[in-house]
Amino acid sequence: MEPPAREAAAAAGSFGRTAGADAGTLGAARAHPPVHLHPGFVLVVIAGGVFGALARFGLSSVLPSPSGWPLPTLIINLTGAFLLGGLLEALVRRGPDAGKLRIIRLLACTGFMGAFTTYSTLALETNALLGAGRTTDAVLYVAATLIGGAAATVAGIRAAVGHHRRRAARHRDTDPHTGRQQPNKPGRNR
Repeated sequence: MEPPAREAAAAAGSFGRTAGADAGTLGAARAHPPVHLHPGFVLVVIAGGVFGALARFGLSSVLPSPSGWPLPTLIINLTGAFLLGGLLEALVRRGPDAGKLRIIRLLACTGFMGAFTTYSTLALETNALLGAGRTTDAVLYVAATLIGGAAATVAGIRAAVGHHRRRAARHRDTDPHTGRQQPNKPGRNR
């Protein structure tokens, strides 16, 4: 006897034939909740978020805010964008998003960095600048955050790529038996 999902798919006609394989895999996937609904993963994100929010609070309380300009939030968001870009690039290079790598991503990227960076504060501070008649400051703040955030993310990715290449070169130049650097070999381009 076929599983109920396949019976329903078979009864659905031609759509059912194309969806039959999907229905079987969806049935298997339902044995485990999606990542965003898995209680253990949700707790990992919450734990990372607690530490990210605490780090943001601590950093924003020690950074100066010259003339009421929201410099602390800008620095936090740009730093977070750089670190997030670098960390995600490093994780992608280590393997598929599963096991320990998934936990690291959820803890550090989704949880910590999600709470560390703050676009809601950006919105509130922009609104405060606009309410105070500081339109130019508000526009500069939003532009610096968005353009700077994109640039910081790219810089973080490039930093992680450079780190990965340096590690690969060191590994390639290391004798597998002794662990020592190999001397330059003739004909080898550096």
